[in-house]
Amino acid sequence: MDADAWDERYAATELVWSADPNQFLVAEVDGMAPGRALDLACGEGRNALWLAERGWTVTAVDFSAVAIAKASQLAEARHVEVEWMTADLLRWRPPEAAFDLVVLFYLQLAAPERGRVLGGAASAVADGGTLLYVAHDLENLTAGTGGPQDPTVLATAEDVAAVLVAAGLEIERAGQVRRVVGSGPDEGGREAIDTLVRAHR
Repeated sequence: MDADAWDERYAATELVWSADPNQFLVAEVDGMAPGRALDLACGEGRNALWLAERGWTVTAVDFSAVAIAKASQLAEARHVEVEWMTADLLRWRPPEAAFDLVVLFYLQLAAPERGRVLGGAASAVADGGTLLYVAHDLENLTAGTGGPQDPTVLATAEDVAAVLVAAGLEIERAGQVRRVVGSGPDEGGREAIDTLVRAHR
């Protein structure tokens, strides 16, 4: 999907995603000393807002201007400050070694584009900083639920870790994580399978 398609999707409903932060962000980041954070492909800003409310100085980037506008309104309503940017991550490169935390959640791209974005994300991690990547895992296509049905935009933790190591980061954790999808009476607590990679410089 391109930016125009995502603009239409974000404009069609109040919130496409939950207002709550991603559960893996909370588990991995809660308790870290706040510093400078970069949220790439931030969507409507739920993770950026959660970080900002916990004292992080956050820059959040997405290529959907509608998503960024919604995120900015949410930030104002919640009385937090975030630097919001509308930019295509395939063309925009973050400042080098500028962030103590870089998060990249559910940006599903084919391998060449994914590698380009991961390289930029890795370059933005400051000395001692952390990069956290979460996305739908390749195995989710056959053993999980939801997410993209195109295998070319799905990866494994090993795929992602290899790119980050080549970009100069050290891997702290790389593997699959599972989360319950849906809570309605007919949804039955199905599980989605994600890739989670945590790396540091």
